[in-house]
Amino acid sequence: MDYTLNFLAEASTAAALVGCTCTLFLSVVVLRLPPVCRTDPSSYPPVTILKPLDGTEPDLFKRLASFCTQDYPGPIEIICGVHASSDPAIEVVRRLQTHFPAVPITLHIDGREHGYNRKVSNLINMLPLARFETLVMCDSDVEGGPDYLAEVVATLEQPNVGAATFLYHGIAAESVASRLAALAINTHFLPQVVAAVSFRLAQPCLGPTIAIRQQTLNEIGGLRAFSDVLAEDYAIGEAVRNAGLEVAFASGSIGHACFTNGIWAMLARELRIARTSKLIDATGYAGTAILHPFAFALVGTLLGASGAGAIMAGALACRMVLCLAVQRAFRLRPQPYWLIPLYDLAAFAIYLVSLAGSRVTWRRYKYRVASDGTLIERPTRAG
Repeated sequence: MDYTLNFLAEASTAAALVGCTCTLFLSVVVLRLPPVCRTDPSSYPPVTILKPLDGTEPDLFKRLASFCTQDYPGPIEIICGVHASSDPAIEVVRRLQTHFPAVPITLHIDGREHGYNRKVSNLINMLPLARFETLVMCDSDVEGGPDYLAEVVATLEQPNVGAATFLYHGIAAESVASRLAALAINTHFLPQVVAAVSFRLAQPCLGPTIAIRQQTLNEIGGLRAFSDVLAEDYAIGEAVRNAGLEVAFASGSIGHACFTNGIWAMLARELRIARTSKLIDATGYAGTAILHPFAFALVGTLLGASGAGAIMAGALACRMVLCLAVQRAFRLRPQPYWLIPLYDLAAFAIYLVSLAGSRVTWRRYKYRVASDGTLIERPTRAG
C-alpha cells in the first residue's frame, strides 16, 4: 500500500512538472501571435446574418445591435430565429427592428425540429429566408466589434477557403460563476486552440461564428447533415475540409458573453464542453490531462511527495503567467487571478468526471450522446 501511495505521489509531482512546462510553452505560443490588423475584403458582397435565439439573455439587445452598426458598406440582412411564440427573445428583436428601421431585420418563429440539435433546427428553419449567397451564422452570446463582418468576409474570400471562423475570448459578468466560465475560456480553451492552429495540429471551426457560402453549404450536405450532431461546428469544419477546402481564422478574436445561472449551471456547461472535446478526439483529450499542473501538484502534496508544495506554488505561478499572456495578446481586461486555483481544481474534477458518462446539458435541455458524437434521443427539459 505504501509503495502504491508513494508511486502515485511521485507520479503526480512529475505530471505537475511536465504540466508547468507545457503551460509556459502555451504562454510563449500565445504571445507570439501576430498583432491584430484589419483586413478589408476586395469586395463587399451582400451578407445574411443568421442569429439563432433561445430565451432571454443579459444585454442581448446590445449584442444584437452591434450587428446593425457594422463598418461594412455592402448590403446586409439579419434573420433572428426562435422556436416558440412565447420566447422572451422576441421582444428584444422587436425593439431592435424599431431602433434600426433601415436595417432589414426578420424575426422568424418556427417550432419545427429536423433533428435533436435544436440550434441546427433553428438555423434550418431560417435558411430559406436568406436572400444572399454569403452566410454568417453567429451565436446570440457573441460580441463583435464594428470590423467583425469585414474581417470574416475578407477571410472567406481567400483562395480555397470554404469556411471562416473566429477565435473567441470570454467576457465575464460580476458573478463568480460568470468569472469562472470566462477563465475556462481564456486560460484553458483559447490557448489550446491557438497552439493547435499555430502548429497545424487541427483546423477547427468554432461555433460562435461560421461564415460560409450557400453553395459550399449545399456541397457538404446542407445543415440537415448536422441536425443530430452535438458538435455541429466541428462537423461542419470537417465536412468543408473533406470537400478539399480550408477553414480559416479571421484576425483577432471576438467576445463570448459568459452568463450563467449559478455555479451548477457553469459546471454543467463545462462538463458538456469537456465531453464534446472527448468525443471529437479521445486521444488528444486524454493528453490534455497534463494541462492541470496545479491539481496534480496538490495531489502530490496530499500524498506527501517531497517538494510537492513548492511545485504547487510554481504551478499556480505558471497558470498566472498564461493568464497574463492571454490578457496581453488579446487585450483583455485583468482576469480574477484569485479564482485561478478554484477554477483549476474544478476543471480537473470535470476532466475526471467527463471520462465516463454520455449525458450533457445544453441551454436548459439534457441530451444523451453516442460515442460518435451524435445525439441519440430527444432532448428533455432540465429540471
